[in-house]
Amino acid sequence: MEISDKLLCLFSTDVSEEEDRYVIEVPRQEVETGDIDPGEVYRVALISRDETASDDETAAASQPATAPSEPQPPVDVGETRYVEIEDIGKQGDGIARVERGYVIIVPGADVGERVKIEVTEVKSNFAVGEIIEDTF
Repeated sequence: MEISDKLLCLFSTDVSEEEDRYVIEVPRQEVETGDIDPGEVYRVALISRDETASDDETAAASQPATAPSEPQPPVDVGETRYVEIEDIGKQGDGIARVERGYVIIVPGADVGERVKIEVTEVKSNFAVGEIIEDTF
């Protein structure tokens, strides 16, 4: 099965019946982590549960091994990325945003620049990247 790069979140849920419609509940965590916004319209893909798996296996597969207290950063130290500088921070550094609005601070970058960076530091709510190539 091919999965789109536009996939925002993936979770297991039940389909429930309410009056004249069927409802799929979105876990609160998906909204709180910023992956999706209430009131927006999304395309939904439903994938059939593998009937050969036991209920215990299905439940285990849908739950992370360890539930993180907060979302993990979408970048790692040493990772290279192409980013577009969207803003300038209070210290004058470039600001880029990636998945879920996660911020990467890029010293020496200007608004509108598209640069290749190497991530040099990762924190829970931001990262720092060093320009390794100007792409304009």
